[in-house]
Amino acid sequence: MRLRSVLATVTAGLAAATSLTAAGPAVAGPVAAPSANACSPAVSIESYSDALDKTTYDNTFVGNLSALAVDRDGRIAALSDRSSLFTLDRKTLKPTSVVNLTDEKGAALDSEGLVVDLPHSRLRSSGGTPTGTRLVTSETEPSVRRYERDGTLVGGLPVPDALKVAPAGRATSNQTFEGLTLLPGGHTLLAAMEGALSGDTTGIVRFQTWERGTEHSDFRLSAQYGYRTDTGLGVSEAQATPDGRLLVLERGFTSGLGNTVRLYLADLRHATDTSHIDTLTGQDGVGLARKTLLADLVNCPSLGAQAKQPQPNPLLDNIEGLTITGRTPDGRLKLLLVSDDNQNVVQTTRLYSLLARLPHTVNG
Repeated sequence: MRLRSVLATVTAGLAAATSLTAAGPAVAGPVAAPSANACSPAVSIESYSDALDKTTYDNTFVGNLSALAVDRDGRIAALSDRSSLFTLDRKTLKPTSVVNLTDEKGAALDSEGLVVDLPHSRLRSSGGTPTGTRLVTSETEPSVRRYERDGTLVGGLPVPDALKVAPAGRATSNQTFEGLTLLPGGHTLLAAMEGALSGDTTGIVRFQTWERGTEHSDFRLSAQYGYRTDTGLGVSEAQATPDGRLLVLERGFTSGLGNTVRLYLADLRHATDTSHIDTLTGQDGVGLARKTLLADLVNCPSLGAQAKQPQPNPLLDNIEGLTITGRTPDGRLKLLLVSDDNQNVVQTTRLYSLLARLPHTVNG
């Protein structure tokens, strides 16, 4: 999203479309760091890179990046909220192609969430490595649309009326589908709202799911769940883990102080289906998703990073995208994160390579 200042306490089975491999991508022009560079007992940072910051590719600005996904051929798909979808080389993370996305009327999207799905039944490649279609959210309505790799619009998914931006629904503009992920097995798609609906308690956001019977059938609306963010923070990304839980990025910004970015592990297994519950108060007997803090990224070593505006840690910026790229031999997940620079001179397009060891249980 095009981030607005919000009050935040600054101190305070991957899906079938995305295959895990033992070797994750190297970060372009990285500042190397040993895995001992702990952000928390569960998370460490390996490297970061500013190599893409304020660059262009094929006359397109490389920035405003809001989501990442691993393509079926191993390359990285990177989504800009200005309707550009880049393909990045897996090793160098430099752009190798870009396409522009539009809605049904040819208008640009406020594109935020990205999933690389299986090839559409009408669009399967004939030989070689199959290419995946792209499921992309836009915050404007909100919407979830499907695109072929070349940017051709294939179709869209239904969205509950309550999640639509007012006056059509109860959502606030720029606070809708910020995260998108496909759960292991490829049958469940999940979109994470960034902010609360009108009538719901501030800080309780909704996660909407869709289900499909077979890999190539259409998604249909399914269960919905409540998730409580930390005070002043919103959800900027959600990513399914191989065991069906969720990595959730919570993010906020305070002018003059900087960003707060926290990585949580969430579990929906005991949460209540809220699709038919009008208002969520957090004290109404409705079971919200459980979550446990993996890391507050303010505690990561800075690795010599520099910030263009005040930050509690110069490593931090407006982090919006997250994907899992592989595993280490000892079972830790390799994470690739990206910050959205909003095409702003005081913000940075920065890629982060992290390692995370997930706890067996979620306590919260």
